[in-house]
Amino acid sequence: MSRRRGCRMLFGMSGASTKPGVLNGFEETVKDFWVSRPRRPHSGRKLAGVAAAIGRRYGIDPVVVRIALVVTTIFGGFGVPFYLLGWLFLPGESDEVSGFEGLIGRGRSSVSPAFAVVLMILVVLSTGGSISGSWFDGGGLISCALIATALYLLHRSRGHENRPAPVAARASYPAFTGNGAFTMTDTAEAPPPVRGWDPLAADPAGWDLPDAPPAPDPRPTPPPAYQAPQRRRRSKVGSATFALAVLTAGGAVLAGLNGATWFDAQHIVGLVLGVTGIGLVAGAFAGGGRGLIGLAVPLAIVGMVLTTSPFKNFDVRGGVGDLDPTPQSVAELKPLYQHAAGDIRLDLTRMPAGAPYSTTVSNGAGDSTVIVPETADVTFECSTGAGNASCFGRESDGVDQDALTGTDNGADGAGGQKITLKVTNSVGNVEVRRG
Repeated sequence: MSRRRGCRMLFGMSGASTKPGVLNGFEETVKDFWVSRPRRPHSGRKLAGVAAAIGRRYGIDPVVVRIALVVTTIFGGFGVPFYLLGWLFLPGESDEVSGFEGLIGRGRSSVSPAFAVVLMILVVLSTGGSISGSWFDGGGLISCALIATALYLLHRSRGHENRPAPVAARASYPAFTGNGAFTMTDTAEAPPPVRGWDPLAADPAGWDLPDAPPAPDPRPTPPPAYQAPQRRRRSKVGSATFALAVLTAGGAVLAGLNGATWFDAQHIVGLVLGVTGIGLVAGAFAGGGRGLIGLAVPLAIVGMVLTTSPFKNFDVRGGVGDLDPTPQSVAELKPLYQHAAGDIRLDLTRMPAGAPYSTTVSNGAGDSTVIVPETADVTFECSTGAGNASCFGRESDGVDQDALTGTDNGADGAGGQKITLKVTNSVGNVEVRRG
């Protein structure tokens, strides 16, 4: 067998091409990834060892993998099902097969069949939750695509390195059962030879025994010479990503201030977090970008806080401070009074009677109060994410309560000035009353 033919047979069995480190096409890369999957180590793991397995397999820092999983969990929620999939389909360091393969009888795995079933159920539930609902529309699919692309590119570039050795199945030996019979088992060891009995009746003096091993050298082994650690080459990935994240945040804030309704606080944090996540993935390939962890963790926390009620409707548009408008004509009345932080007190008692009019008050953090004429017929909607809402004697208090809606015609009954009013707060108290 020629050397070229032997190499072709070796890489053909593993799904790779005839050239080490080169994979031909998408299908071959996926097959080779499955054959040489990362193995979850016993040491260095935090939970199941999925991040440590990927880091060791492709020569990147496991901390970067963990941060990427946290980012994808916040940015769409797919980090959790991905980790569970790794726990289910990546074999342990000393396992023959993965937990799923052990469930269907393909070999031995440290993941029990019952726990493998539990992992499968958790994968289905977490995947459905990340795809069906998210604070960033389509974020689950985006994070899934980012993880799949990163793994594909990692295996394309580094799949030939650190390939794990397969764990051989345990050999079967005949074990004595105690009733004169022998059975095959995978745990019994080979029976020791019986001493004092030679089946060939040969002279023991004529046996060809191996020589005794040489005695160890009593002299101590000198310690290795000290080598100064090499200074790592500084990567520009972190600086470039940070600059791009700042530009993204600034542009999104300006767009929100100029009336683009999509650019609220949650989406701005999501965009910056997405840029940071791409930088972490790029840093994993280029060998840098660890400083971005200090940016990703606070952003992930802020994103989680903003996506939970009562902060999910927080708006960055509008100014900061107190507003006290008192319009005296329809021309002076604004259709929208919007503020990012501060108190708003809108007095409509000086508006002249006439054609119906409407206005909206939207406040990020602070108290909002609207005073209407005594005889006005008001159709209202009042809501706050966290705080107290009081509209014409109707009240709600707490977090993320339903909006108060209805029509109040005052003490004189119907026939007064028609006003349509909507007051919304993210955090703070809301009050609508007559003056």
